Amino acid sequence: MQVKPEHLEFLKTLFPAPDLLTRPADMLAYSYDNSQQQSLPAAVVFPHDERQIVKLLEYCNQWQLPLTCRGKGTGTTGASIPPEGGIALSFERMDTILDIDPNNRLARVQPGVTNQQLQQAAAEHGFFWPPDPTSASVCTIGGNLACNAAGPRAVKYGTCRENTLGLTAITGKGELIHTGVRTTKGVVGYDLTRLIIGSEGTLAVITEATLKLTPLAEARRTLQAVYRDVATAAAAVSAIMAQPITPSALEFMDGQALQMVKNYSDPGFAGNAGALLMVELEESAAAIDAAAQQIANVASVPGCLSVEIAHTHEQVQKLWRTRKALSPALRNVAPKKINEDVVVPVSHIPDLIQGLTGLADKYGITIVNFGHAGNGNIHVNLLVDPDDPRQLAAAKSCLDEVFSLVLGLGGTLSGEHGIGLVKREFVSREIDDPTLALMWQLKAIFDPKGILNPGKTLP
Repeated sequence: MQVKPEHLEFLKTLFPAPDLLTRPADMLAYSYDNSQQQSLPAAVVFPHDERQIVKLLEYCNQWQLPLTCRGKGTGTTGASIPPEGGIALSFERMDTILDIDPNNRLARVQPGVTNQQLQQAAAEHGFFWPPDPTSASVCTIGGNLACNAAGPRAVKYGTCRENTLGLTAITGKGELIHTGVRTTKGVVGYDLTRLIIGSEGTLAVITEATLKLTPLAEARRTLQAVYRDVATAAAAVSAIMAQPITPSALEFMDGQALQMVKNYSDPGFAGNAGALLMVELEESAAAIDAAAQQIANVASVPGCLSVEIAHTHEQVQKLWRTRKALSPALRNVAPKKINEDVVVPVSHIPDLIQGLTGLADKYGITIVNFGHAGNGNIHVNLLVDPDDPRQLAAAKSCLDEVFSLVLGLGGTLSGEHGIGLVKREFVSREIDDPTLALMWQLKAIFDPKGILNPGKTLP
């Protein structure tokens, strides 16, 4: 059911004028995310406390009004796009860091707190929260939890699921629930915390999170390794990940990405490079130099063209220059692109890249690959002209085969971006019917009227 005038009257009693938008021009900014899809809601509300959300969800459940939560709209899959004629619930005014507890290594935050705000507050006590998406300066903790966003540091420290102790949330029926613990160990009851994290707001509305903090490392080293081809770089990734020293980041760029950077700016290394690895290490001050040298030695597999260790801030900036030049280079070539975040076992990265090269040739589409090699999370970018119908049709067929390739290699459709709208039709390829049926049953328990983020995540 869509929101009607009488429903808007109720919303006015719950949300004062500054916290309720109903004019299309005012709501436009809340109608889209980074997926290039758009849907205009009937109302946008800005709660300040759980009481308002409980009453809102009770009312929406009674009248079967669809509702979608959102943070800053940085997602790429359409998960935070509101339902047409429904309600968008923005958490940007529930942005309080409730507690930083260094003695117990935890933080309690509201969902509208940005990742960067939390990192800065935790750093004052010598800690950080490991998830670090590229959009960390603006994305919210609630959004991070909704799609289990992680970033480069996941290879060493894990994702949101490994770094969240508990949640306060509200189900689709308007019931306030508490999950998890405030301790690092606890097995009482089912693990609803991990279930809700990554569910993209389809099970419950998160209103508070208790997060596990990690001490900041004493020292950091950055390495850049250049290889003649992808297979050689992948062999180095496997060798590095077999060491007792786990990198805090292990980033990958293929030859197509390097060529694109070369066309945009000077990458600072030989033009015959076919792949590049960026490695960051975080260790104690006493161990960091030995660890860096060990990783450099392991990375120097046959076919390695160069390995460089940065010791100063200027050297670090120089090594990261190539990786940081990729995004503007991509925007320069293809302002609109299809960006997928597939994952395969690390040993199958060469097979993935080889298969993607074949698909690029088959469909006449430029495909650029980079990402988090340490856990096989590769960002596959199809560069297409959105104004060319034939190219868009080719891209759709190509993407279909990309997902088939990934699943055939024992991989998964998404590592951190989530499913949302854009990948929903492919989910049944990865998850079998009995498992999907169980997921739908869980959805019905949490949200019996189906009002929470309808049309997302499950096919």
